Amino acid sequence: MAVTDMTSIRTTESLVRQRIGWEQLYAVLDEHRARSDRDGRLAPEVLHALRESELPGLVVPKYYGGSGADSLEANRRVAELAYHHPSVAIIAFQHMAVCSRIAEFGTSRQRAELLPPLASGDWLAASAWSESGAGASKRNLATTATQQADGSWLVSGGKAFTTGAGLADVYLILAQTGEDVEDDLSYGSSGQSFFLVPATSEGIEPDTDMDLIGMRASATGFVRLTGCTVSPDSLLGPRDAAHRVIAEVKRSGASLGAVSVGIAEAAWDLSYETARKKNLLEHQAQRHRLAELRGRVEAARGLVERAGSRVSDEPGNTTLHSKIFASETAEEVIINLSRMLGSAGYVSDNPVNQLINDSRAVALMGPTNDLSKELVGNSWLS
Repeated sequence: MAVTDMTSIRTTESLVRQRIGWEQLYAVLDEHRARSDRDGRLAPEVLHALRESELPGLVVPKYYGGSGADSLEANRRVAELAYHHPSVAIIAFQHMAVCSRIAEFGTSRQRAELLPPLASGDWLAASAWSESGAGASKRNLATTATQQADGSWLVSGGKAFTTGAGLADVYLILAQTGEDVEDDLSYGSSGQSFFLVPATSEGIEPDTDMDLIGMRASATGFVRLTGCTVSPDSLLGPRDAAHRVIAEVKRSGASLGAVSVGIAEAAWDLSYETARKKNLLEHQAQRHRLAELRGRVEAARGLVERAGSRVSDEPGNTTLHSKIFASETAEEVIINLSRMLGSAGYVSDNPVNQLINDSRAVALMGPTNDLSKELVGNSWLS
């Protein structure tokens, strides 16, 4: 059967498939969040609900069975997910990021074969860019991809801090394919390429034994590639020019700041409820502090939505600013909540402790906040 025929069948199936609604999904996340964080892995009920929801196909073009949502809508949904379950939010964010890259840079065959199952939730995608020793800028990769005589690629190396490792059905792997020459790139380097590697490929092995203190249920771990051979059409985008794809990621408007907005919103709601229960709202200083923090949460949301709208003169920088500001805002709101709780917040199972660890994780995700500031600063020199 031709690829186009399979695409038609999959698209039709995804349209008639019964999906669970957003509120139903959020209810499942709320029910199992504490258990998932405690166990350090996603509850099976959550993974099932995620796959059966509208979320996997949110940014996939309608032609391939998705909703065709823009970055503004995607950011809003990611923020809502993070309010209920931050670990699920970053799994979803990475899945949508890979879907967007395939839609934008994939060949017609890649789009036809990969986007329908990704839209339906039959497959989940994960990005595997980071690795130990490469630095936040991903300039010193040890993972290599060598083209063989038959056109296939031999990929070897190891990726660290891969969100969704073990859950994903396809990985977007960043590897060195050519000479690393001196250049003025701030993120990535010349001679790098992206590859779409199915999780069923021989030689790929995820390891999720990493015991994180934040985003504990995100299945973040290592991905080892030992003599992993992939087909010639696994290359995504131009060879030796992954930096072009990375540059478009910034300009896409999809912002990890959306995760921080959801966390900050949840933390502010807890702060308000704590102040109400402890009769702290009677004190002017507490009311003023809550008002200040509410304003910062609204500002963070506005900046993330501006990034998603892509209406600024420098959309790439706006996306970076939104991540920095939103993640810093989330941490500030949670620290205020921790102080308000007093000794009650020092108990390990108090939600404030998981919130602060989750919020800190966003600042460390690529590009890290420090690198984001460097990228913004360097743009002023060019």
